[in-house]
Amino acid sequence: MVKNTIASVKSNWIFWLVLFALFCCFVYVLRSVLLPFVAGIIIGYLFDPLATKFEKWGMNRTCATVLVLVSVVLIAVPALILLINVIDSQVSTFINAAPAYMTSLFKKFEPFLVRLQEDFPNLNADRVREYLRSNMANNLKVVGRILKSLISSGMAIVNLLSLLLITPIVAFYMLRDWNKFIEKIRGLLPRKSKKSIEEQAKEIDKTLASFIRGQLSVCVILGSFYALGLHLVGLDLGLMVGFLAGLISFIPYVGSITGFLVSIGLAVAQFNTWEPFVAVIAVFMVGQFIEGNFLTPKLVGDSVGLHPVWVMFALLAGGVLLGFLGLMMAVPVAAVIGVLIRHAIKNYKKSQLYLEGK
Repeated sequence: MVKNTIASVKSNWIFWLVLFALFCCFVYVLRSVLLPFVAGIIIGYLFDPLATKFEKWGMNRTCATVLVLVSVVLIAVPALILLINVIDSQVSTFINAAPAYMTSLFKKFEPFLVRLQEDFPNLNADRVREYLRSNMANNLKVVGRILKSLISSGMAIVNLLSLLLITPIVAFYMLRDWNKFIEKIRGLLPRKSKKSIEEQAKEIDKTLASFIRGQLSVCVILGSFYALGLHLVGLDLGLMVGFLAGLISFIPYVGSITGFLVSIGLAVAQFNTWEPFVAVIAVFMVGQFIEGNFLTPKLVGDSVGLHPVWVMFALLAGGVLLGFLGLMMAVPVAAVIGVLIRHAIKNYKKSQLYLEGK
């Protein structure tokens, strides 16, 4: 009896591992064509609760789906166009102001170079100045050109027919038939493990809902606050730096620290008084206070179950293996693996292998 049970468990593990390996191979082989489908599935998952709410109010599921997607398009497309135009304008301003930034920086670092020459008499300060001036100016221009090329290439990606045509179609069908897909998958589950799998699926859904839907709202609100605050301070590139700092704030402290350091660096080059520095510090301090005391507790909650280090690793691994597709899949896959590992540890602690020492 025990041997049969062990053999059954072993065969189940082999089946699921083989299925997972086949899924990984499928994703890797077809990674060049999966992007619009994954984007459509994510859109369907994100807005399924809204369509379900409209359906409960008496609206037909198809009409609810159309209403949700039309609303998303009417909001997202103008916002995206506005964001890209703002970023392009900010980068152009940065490129044009780069020489003035360099002059300002050299004036501020001149006392340091004088002190350095006093401490090291053999050091040729003029040569150091010329080296820094030429290389830093060229590097700033290169960075600016890279940013502009990234923006233009990003627009090219958005304009690809696959994303323009396939993603909305996939999103429509996923959103309209989401409940049907769930029921069909539930009907294929092995009866013996059905209850356990459904419990894990509910935990995965709770984790994803808390992290993706909640954290996405936090990132957008926080990015808008940082962008507006830095823009009011008068910081060049403030809109772009602030919004990007908010977008990567799903990794605690990484977004705020990165945005703060970049903003302080830009402030050093741009301003000659101390008031803007205080204003930049105040913007990030208020942003952190709002995030920690209002946004995250209300929109995300405390039971997400995704450690920041695990999220960072998942994003890096996904980006290296699958590029932008991997970045889109990283958090959902990390959530699934995290739930499965917690479930495996829970079962292990109940097993004879763990308890045999007692």
